Amino acid sequence: MTDDITKRFWKALDASPCLMVGLTGERDHRIPMNAQLDKDADSAFWFFTATDNRLAAGGPAMAQFASKGHDLFACIAGTLRTETDRAVLDRLWNNGIAAWYEGGKSDPKLLLLRFDLDNAEIWTADPGIKGLFKLATGLTMKNGELGQHAEVTL
Repeated sequence: MTDDITKRFWKALDASPCLMVGLTGERDHRIPMNAQLDKDADSAFWFFTATDNRLAAGGPAMAQFASKGHDLFACIAGTLRTETDRAVLDRLWNNGIAAWYEGGKSDPKLLLLRFDLDNAEIWTADPGIKGLFKLATGLTMKNGELGQHAEVTL
């Protein structure tokens, strides 16, 4: 089940890469960020941001995710770090990112953060026919009839 739910997570994140991200232990509200995915990297994703963004300092962080169809949810723990590999920046750069940075890839405020993934809790909301019937009629749901839950190491 863990491999299946992890694959579903990556597929859902690829389809809708928006997450709410914040530094662990900070009382600041979480910030919506658009994850940049690399099909060859299953233990990290990246965010383009500005050097004056409150996430710029990096450190232990949490990200919350809800899929486009609201059938998968995840809370992800990891560490934000400045990405220093220019090849990664070049690979992830696109016109949607360029629109935010007047100086392009050389903009002095441009910062690429890597979110190194530690672990996550993932929930699916997929009740199936039996679960839908119980929800519609008010019958008591049993654990597992609404979806799956797993704690995974990413």
